[in-house]
Amino acid sequence: MFYREAGIYKTSYAADQALFRIPLDRIFVISVVAFAALVIPVIGNEYWLGSILIPTLIMAIATIGLNILLGYCGQLSLGTGAFMAAGAFLGYKIATAFPWMPIWAVVILGGIAAAMIGVAFGLPSLRIKGFYLAVTTLAAQFFLLWLFQKVPWFVNYSIAGVPTAPPREMFGYLVTGAEASVEARYLFILGFTVILALIAANLVRGRIGRTWMAIRDMDIAAELIGIKPLPTKLSAFAVSSFYCGVAGVLWSFCYINTVEATAFDIFRSFSVLFMVIIGGLGSILGCFLGAFFIFLLPIFLNSAPGWVGLEVPTELISHLEFMVFGALIVFFLIVEPHGLARLWSITKEKLRLWPFPY
Repeated sequence: MFYREAGIYKTSYAADQALFRIPLDRIFVISVVAFAALVIPVIGNEYWLGSILIPTLIMAIATIGLNILLGYCGQLSLGTGAFMAAGAFLGYKIATAFPWMPIWAVVILGGIAAAMIGVAFGLPSLRIKGFYLAVTTLAAQFFLLWLFQKVPWFVNYSIAGVPTAPPREMFGYLVTGAEASVEARYLFILGFTVILALIAANLVRGRIGRTWMAIRDMDIAAELIGIKPLPTKLSAFAVSSFYCGVAGVLWSFCYINTVEATAFDIFRSFSVLFMVIIGGLGSILGCFLGAFFIFLLPIFLNSAPGWVGLEVPTELISHLEFMVFGALIVFFLIVEPHGLARLWSITKEKLRLWPFPY
């Protein structure tokens, strides 16, 4: 990089060095991804991979989708579970109708189908907002689940109504179905998680993300400067529903191995909303922090009494989980609305200045 001084172009050594300096945040992300892909499948057991990491990564994808809609565009949605169910059921129809199609294409097409449904339910967002929009998406939650349960075409007229996810291979390894190894399923989900997180991070930093945030901050002012509200809101609904649809396909095909509507009930939608609130609105990192926190907190509450020699009834622990979740949501909404992502950012800043406070 050059600057002019006394008629002579000189080189700024510090500026040139900055061009080749890799940010510490990027190094941290690369290290975490490498550790998750190379080390965890080797050292992790079947319980941690199959019961903790796989559902957490899938829910992180759904949380990114809701965060795009709520945290970046400011559109409240309570129908996350319905859009996940749309991806799962339509992905199942695509997988059974086209058995030659690769599984990654089935997952993407299931997400696209959910995106189209999300756009349809996002049309009222031009006229209504806030609580009324939340009620509209809540109607989508009940209507879509009723549709998938009452129309046997979505499950290929299965007598039980809960078909098994078809087994599919990728690079010669089974990644879906009950016979797929937990390591293969974990790596398959991890690949989708990393790619979708990178796409979301670039979207929110680009022109589309800036229009979303302009609508979120003040939609009337955004319209005055030339941003069209309807296409902007519908694009947020489409991207959000696509992420939720992909998460729904992965949840049915790689985690529970069945396609059932009860797996995407209203409690699923609320759990994703809790992950967004606790992790941090408007933060991709917060989606992962919130997902891991929600999944690890019940394990901690179940194990903590045994560490100190106490015997606590299981029913009491279940009630404690709801109490702790409620208290944490109130705490983050009042004390730190940006959630765990903001706390992590503050911690990083303090570590950079430590031990000097200036």
